[in-house]
Amino acid sequence: MNDQRVERVSGDDDLDAAFGVRHRVFVEGQGVPVERELDGHDDEATHFLAFDGDTVVGTARLREYDGPEDDTRTAKVERVAVLEPHRGEGWGTRLMAAVEDHAREASYDRVLLHAQVPVVDFYEHLGYEARGEEFADAGIPHRGMTKPL
Repeated sequence: MNDQRVERVSGDDDLDAAFGVRHRVFVEGQGVPVERELDGHDDEATHFLAFDGDTVVGTARLREYDGPEDDTRTAKVERVAVLEPHRGEGWGTRLMAAVEDHAREASYDRVLLHAQVPVVDFYEHLGYEARGEEFADAGIPHRGMTKPL
């Protein structure tokens, strides 16, 4: 079996690889403007890379969320992306498990995310609950979702 793993980004080369995946998936694949994809929050986030052997196949980031109405510690999962040839191989699930494990270790009480509507079912299978109305982000329909940890 191949060496399949998800790791936290540990240096500039890994961060560049994460940006490369995001560029291919969001900018090239979905037409998200570069300035929208690179939103200024990367320095405050913890980034993750999915590897199939030495090949980077996906990424995600997690950051503190200035949150809701109560004192619950909330983290926001963002920029979850898997390269098209590797979709359907379980990488999204592996990435989300690593992100959630890190959030638990950092003592967050819950995570939230803004899921593109076509993948809401994926997140529901991972225990997320859709909240609020559908909204557009970069012209793409999304739903807010939360999960207690």
